[in-house]
Amino acid sequence: MTDGLPDALAHRLGYLFKHAHQRLLALAGPATAPFGIDGRELAVLAILGAGVPMSQQEAAERLGVDRTTMVALVDAVEEKGLVERRRSPSDRRKNIVQLTPAGRKTLQAAGQARDEAERAFLAPLGPAGARSFVQALQVLAAGPADSTSQRPGR
Repeated sequence: MTDGLPDALAHRLGYLFKHAHQRLLALAGPATAPFGIDGRELAVLAILGAGVPMSQQEAAERLGVDRTTMVALVDAVEEKGLVERRRSPSDRRKNIVQLTPAGRKTLQAAGQARDEAERAFLAPLGPAGARSFVQALQVLAAGPADSTSQRPGR
């Protein structure tokens, strides 16, 4: 065993990501629960609160979710009074999704609670280690500039 991890899995990225993610969710879920939203709904509020009016489809693309999932997420936060759909003034076929005043308040408060949970999760790394870890994840999430040249077998 390596620090409580089975030796056979102690260096497997998939295993480590999964279990680290589970620990993060265990902290973050209770942090956003008092605001009546979960992490996915907070992500929707965050992307819609970024200041650029966008359609459901544009928000789905930025979040990396399919259209059906995005409709369900927007429906959920709309039912909670956190967003509203409006016709785009430039394209009547398109709905723009905007935060309501309650949505802005929830985004701010739940976002702060989530930030605190993330700081608690990263605390064992120390401030410099936490910054390095987040930066490394940003690089990995962005992927290589030319993803076709990085595929195995090329």
